[in-house]
Amino acid sequence: MATTKPIKQKVKQLKAEYDGLRKSKESLLTMIDEAEIPEAVYNSNAIENSTLTLKETEKILLEMELSRNIDLREVFEAKNLARVTDYKELILLLHQMLITNIKDKIAGRFRQKGEYVRVDTYIAPAPERVEQMIDAAIADYLNDQQTYFLDKITKFHLKFENTHPFVDGNGRIGRVLINFQLMRLGFPGIIIRNKEKQTYYKAFAEYRDQKNAKTMERIIYLALMESLHKRIAYLKGENIIELSGYIKKHKKSAPAVLNAARRQNIPAFHEKGVWKISQDFK
Repeated sequence: MATTKPIKQKVKQLKAEYDGLRKSKESLLTMIDEAEIPEAVYNSNAIENSTLTLKETEKILLEMELSRNIDLREVFEAKNLARVTDYKELILLLHQMLITNIKDKIAGRFRQKGEYVRVDTYIAPAPERVEQMIDAAIADYLNDQQTYFLDKITKFHLKFENTHPFVDGNGRIGRVLINFQLMRLGFPGIIIRNKEKQTYYKAFAEYRDQKNAKTMERIIYLALMESLHKRIAYLKGENIIELSGYIKKHKKSAPAVLNAARRQNIPAFHEKGVWKISQDFK
């Protein structure tokens, strides 16, 4: 399933607006990116069943005292993922950064003989096949000059996660790579949220069973739209309010507005788990 022309046009328009507004405002974009780190780390770790809350993740990254005893592994998972921001060497380096102080023996290397992994009922390819599969996925991504960039990124992510090249840390590294690929193309990074976890996992099953990438394409597309909408609102200096306040002020139907936000038919975006929008949007 390829990205449709209307979606391509919408991405093109938002990217053009984003590029026009960002000139001389790189410091603001850096602030937004840095402010998003705890939210990105929290969501990516939560997808992998971390028990840390968003507030606890923020405290860990700011070296603040926590109000409860936290498993040391979860502390390092949060700190290391915040640091991880030729392709194969990069992937191995990112993994080493991620797993350091957690499982040093497997950090920075692909699965080796006898190291099999399973995700629910899915058994990943044998370790002997991993490096060849990753090499093929990288070559396909870099050599494909025809496919639309979102479709390429989606396909690479699906291949990477289905290969599950590492003993641990596959999901986190895969989502870091999505943002690396987007940023190399001049786009902001995205956050795949823990609330989307079931749909996200379903997308992998659909690809494995039917070679259908539609669900994952939609997840990444909507996340990118949300990221662009957020940055454009800040770059314009708009008065940003919670979506609930916007609904009340403009006497809108809450279900209709929320549905439009989820579909990114309006320039709404999440910030610390709360939907927000420009006060003056009409």
